[in-house]
Amino acid sequence: MPKPKLNTETMDKIVSLCKRKGFVYQSSEIYGGLSSCWDYGPLGAELKRNLKSFWWEAMTNRRDDIEGLDASILMHPKVWHTSGHVKEFTDPLIDCKRCKRRFRADKIEEGSKKCPECGGELTDVRQFNLMFKTFMGPIEDEASIVYLRPETAQGIYVNFLNVKNSSRQKIPFGIAQIGKAFRNEITPGNFIFRTREFEQMEMQFFVHPSEDEKWFEYWREERWKWYELLGLNMNKLRWHQHGQDELAHYAKVAYDIEYEYPFGWQELEGVHNRTDFDLSRHKEATGKDLRYSDDIYKEKFIPYIIETSAGCDRTLLTILVDAYDEVEIRGETRVFMRISPKVAPIKAAIFPLVKKEGMPEYAEKIYQELKKRFKVFYDVSGAIGRRYARMDEAGTPYCITIDGQSLEDDTMTVRDRDSMDQTRLKLPEIQKFLEEKVNG
Repeated sequence: MPKPKLNTETMDKIVSLCKRKGFVYQSSEIYGGLSSCWDYGPLGAELKRNLKSFWWEAMTNRRDDIEGLDASILMHPKVWHTSGHVKEFTDPLIDCKRCKRRFRADKIEEGSKKCPECGGELTDVRQFNLMFKTFMGPIEDEASIVYLRPETAQGIYVNFLNVKNSSRQKIPFGIAQIGKAFRNEITPGNFIFRTREFEQMEMQFFVHPSEDEKWFEYWREERWKWYELLGLNMNKLRWHQHGQDELAHYAKVAYDIEYEYPFGWQELEGVHNRTDFDLSRHKEATGKDLRYSDDIYKEKFIPYIIETSAGCDRTLLTILVDAYDEVEIRGETRVFMRISPKVAPIKAAIFPLVKKEGMPEYAEKIYQELKKRFKVFYDVSGAIGRRYARMDEAGTPYCITIDGQSLEDDTMTVRDRDSMDQTRLKLPEIQKFLEEKVNG
């Protein structure tokens, strides 16, 4: 059955479902909320943890040429001067003199002097730095200013020598990191698509300058395949190459993987050839020799960097949008969240068909056994159809029902969320089945 065309109305339904089912809540909601800040509920926290583990597994555990890192959020302020963020990490800001709304000037119709909201007069454009400032120590002065990092990549660059030497890696090799970043966006929005506090999943791959194009294409292909493994609808993904007017000052070439959201095609992940810009700047600023040499390369050189940069929150939103499905069943509109078993918050739900005849006790034993290896859920409340519906909305791919026959031959009904197929299996078969679906 084809899925419905998503639109802004569908987006509202997804936001509502996220609160109702415990995926995402508005931050500080009882105080009226804090703009563009979000909390992850029980299902959302589990989904996010699974997503990060799925990325980390692909980037580090299954490779010999990428090391992991967890750098500090607070870094020496000179890092951000050297990287260009203090001077150049800005957006053009414009205000309405009447309603006091703020806008990015590049999002206002060119040549317009009127506020798009109230028609009031707009101020002149000024540059607004997106980094959050704070102070380290008891004195709040210029000497104690530090920044909340706007990206995780710089923590990788300043640790290049540390990781290379301690891990004994040889080029080409990469450093991967998952971590929080902060940007004081002028116009955040579209739920968790663009927020002021977010998590990044970034990998910086260090290569010889003569091999940059080869590795750039390699990582484009690898990142595309990863989203296929994640279970996304690949017909809703496309590549977008940055033109000269879009290209960052440090980039030789850059591509975005874009996804078709209810609010249009937008960037999901970037793959960039950053050349030797970052390491060269840090070498110049610190006097540290960040050149590389070994027996293979008969020269000292500053490595080029191929970057893959994805937002964890944005990827999580993509999973939710891609999974959302509405189906008419016997005159009732049912919602199915068709999340891949690899990252689904709950892998399986265990139901006794009725609350009698020893079925709850049997189901409880199955639940206790499966929870040793998988995130599972036990539910005995309500009609079996309603329990199925609750799990379908939560994105649970499999429901296991214990009935009278289970007490006789130890088989249980395993119901597939997407196909609705039901198969009778014994516990060892269910364990093997879930292992293949979740980790295969």
